[in-house]
Amino acid sequence: MSTATLTDEAARPAAPPPAPPEAGHPPLEGAARAFGTIALSAAVFMNVLDSSIANVSIPTIAGDLGVSTTQGTWVITSFAVANAITVPLTGWLTQRFGQVRLFVLATLLFVLTSWLCGFAWSFESLVFFRVLQGAVAGPMIPLSQSLMLASYPRAKAGMALALWSMTILVGPIAGPLLGGWISDNYAWSWIFYINVPIGLLAAWGSWQVYKARESKRIHLPIDRMGLFLLVVWVGALQVMLDKGKDLDWFASPLICILAVVSVITLVYFIIWELTAAHPVVDLSLFKERNFTSGTVALSIAYGLFFGTVVLLPLWLQNTMGYTATWAGVAAAPVGILAIIMSPIAGKLLARHDPRIIATFAFLVFSLISWMRAQYNTDVDLFGVMLPTFIQGAAMATFFIPLTMISLAGLRPDRIPAAAGLTNFVRLVCGAFGTSITTTVWDDRAILHHARLTEVARPGEPAFDHVMNGLQNLGIDPLHGAAMLDRVINQQAYTMSATDFFWASAIIFLALIGFIWLARPKTANHGGGAAAAAAH
Repeated sequence: MSTATLTDEAARPAAPPPAPPEAGHPPLEGAARAFGTIALSAAVFMNVLDSSIANVSIPTIAGDLGVSTTQGTWVITSFAVANAITVPLTGWLTQRFGQVRLFVLATLLFVLTSWLCGFAWSFESLVFFRVLQGAVAGPMIPLSQSLMLASYPRAKAGMALALWSMTILVGPIAGPLLGGWISDNYAWSWIFYINVPIGLLAAWGSWQVYKARESKRIHLPIDRMGLFLLVVWVGALQVMLDKGKDLDWFASPLICILAVVSVITLVYFIIWELTAAHPVVDLSLFKERNFTSGTVALSIAYGLFFGTVVLLPLWLQNTMGYTATWAGVAAAPVGILAIIMSPIAGKLLARHDPRIIATFAFLVFSLISWMRAQYNTDVDLFGVMLPTFIQGAAMATFFIPLTMISLAGLRPDRIPAAAGLTNFVRLVCGAFGTSITTTVWDDRAILHHARLTEVARPGEPAFDHVMNGLQNLGIDPLHGAAMLDRVINQQAYTMSATDFFWASAIIFLALIGFIWLARPKTANHGGGAAAAAAH
């Protein structure tokens, strides 16, 4: 299975919010706010759950539809490519159709495409419906966050983001567990069918609460050339990153062609969008100091974090002999502190500089990377779970303050474009991060294997001692050498994993500098740009 796409889809976190409903709408109160929060959270949970629930079901889907597991990963790739293309269009689509209408329509279309995915009669039809599902899913997460912000007073903006992010944190944990259980006990189509009742209720509830709070619509011309270039370069890049490892990267002519197409169209895209009268993506946002520093810190950290998300279970299963279930158990504690601390982080943001809280998150990320860098082949389940448990504290204090930093100082009318662009850059960095992580892990393992075999050869005292011991146990030299090679492989891949964790610890510390390049001018710090945009 393609690990790059697996990671990116396994747990897609929160996207920064686009512009909220039209300025001037007061915050919701009482039952209306509670009902709106539940409706938005249900829609987000459905979206995140669906993207991660399919990952563990790929072998079952591939076998049922008569394709190989490698081909089956297109079920994930097709969703990711379409989603990556529509995410940066969120701002333009919001201005053209209205925020509430767009969110409700996207939710209903997500329900429809989910049903079609479950109803798919062939592998080709499933991939086609996943493309449609990924396309309509793009605006849902950023729009839901903006609507959530608009539901709460400025002073509670941090709490609104915290409540919303809890849904994002639970989805990736529940997805693989639920997907595996459904695939083992029912038909794989039910991983899509379960979206139907949830999505219908979420769409109905959202419309009832927010229909009178629609944003202003502007009939903008369509930047056809910009849209075409966006589709080509993003599509080529996403497929290249997803399939690169399986095809041995640039040893494959297809990967080389995709790389060339992606680079050329990206250059033309940047030039076109910077000079177009009505660009489909507002690249001038990178002139804003807060936006650039916040987006860079958020996106690079996202790539590192999800590189770990894919590397850790791969190492546990392929090297340490864990089953998929126990690898899931080892990863499960991450949600405990994340859920507990999210409301606390929301309250802290109302009184403290978001840069301080984001710095704390990066220090925790660096700490757990250092703890994992101490791993060896004797590490037990508790040793694996402890850093994962602590990591929940970083997750709860990671995204929310960086979102506030990225949006600080922007006019409300620029929030939609900023939200889509930040989320897009984050997704691209996530794809890069996971592809680079798995490739470097294999390459470093080969290097360590070569170094270890330099001393594991006939004539070396340690090698001869081990081989003599195996022969005394009745194991012939051929089988003994194979057993020793497996031990060397285990050590090599473990050493390679710890190399990655050491590098991650250093990079997380370096990223703190990007946070402090920002100068967010926000009332009470945590009330933040997000709150200003929401009201």
